[in-house]
Amino acid sequence: MRIRARWYATEAIQDFVGRDGRWLHADPDPAALPDLEAGWAAPGLFDLQINGCDGRSFNSPKLTTDAVRHVVQVCRRHGVAGLCPTLITESVEALLHGFTVLRQACESDAEIAHAVPALHLEGPYISPEDGPRGAHPRRHVRRPDWDEFRRFQEASGGRIRLVTLAPEQDGALAFIEKLTASGVVVALGHTAADGARIRDAVRAGARLSTHLGNGCHALLPRHDNPIWEQLAADELWASVICDGWHLTPAVARCILRVKTPARAVLTCDASSLAGLPPGRYEEWGDSFEVLADGKVVVPGTSYLAGSGVFTDTCVGWAIRHAGVGLRDAIDMASARPRELLGLPDELTDLMLFEYEPGGEVRVTATMSAS
Repeated sequence: MRIRARWYATEAIQDFVGRDGRWLHADPDPAALPDLEAGWAAPGLFDLQINGCDGRSFNSPKLTTDAVRHVVQVCRRHGVAGLCPTLITESVEALLHGFTVLRQACESDAEIAHAVPALHLEGPYISPEDGPRGAHPRRHVRRPDWDEFRRFQEASGGRIRLVTLAPEQDGALAFIEKLTASGVVVALGHTAADGARIRDAVRAGARLSTHLGNGCHALLPRHDNPIWEQLAADELWASVICDGWHLTPAVARCILRVKTPARAVLTCDASSLAGLPPGRYEEWGDSFEVLADGKVVVPGTSYLAGSGVFTDTCVGWAIRHAGVGLRDAIDMASARPRELLGLPDELTDLMLFEYEPGGEVRVTATMSAS
């Protein structure tokens, strides 16, 4: 198949020819009519923090392979060709169920396996405090337990490649060292740690700040606080949720200027309510609300409960509000997360989209070369 479109990185018209499961660049051939023409083309996006969407939650005790497939298909409509299904703080039994179903889905469906090369465990080893805990259920927050994690990793078939935790938890530093030695990327998040503890976590091997600027107290000490300390740590990459609610434009610009697009990742943190109409919903034994503007909250509070949009929206918001160009925004939502997790950065999927400089990114198709 031959596709003709403007390549996001050079803004030049290119032909893309599918061969052996990869898209190959070629100069436009006037004698070869393309099978498909599009405005722009870029690598398929990769989001390392997707909790579900369209009423399907990876944390659901009723999770099935069909539900996993549905999330993957909805994400593809938004240009997201790859993702890390993210399981948050829950009971041992619930997490074992989620990881087992995800493993079975990957083993039984080649398309799911292609889209899901890694899994993300966000919690349960986070801060129990209101604010840093966010929407995670307090009753299931607990200290790091290596034997428990090994059970999760076994259930997943070794697919857990990213763990978000709070370094102030008892035993967290030794836990970080063990995760790092086993090849798992450690992220700091949902934390109230002071600067000294964050520096200790970095020395132990932590490499990422999960949704920096969120998952913390609303009021912080002026100087010694987890945001400043993680910003200052060059060893830490940062993921940011550029959905228009989690960060203000000024905060997003500051984070991306300090970390630079070479050490930053865009994530939508889509909740299971992403894509649903406004209203109240029950998830994980708790109530959540999708507001009229799409914002997802814990009812009656200011606490956000994931996002109601997808990664393509975050790319467009970052361009319009966070001071980055098209190339950097797409790289932060495709190549950078793959680099962080040590995944191959091969052009197996193309995101086709329409775009006017400074405007929204409107995905028209996600095309596989296979």
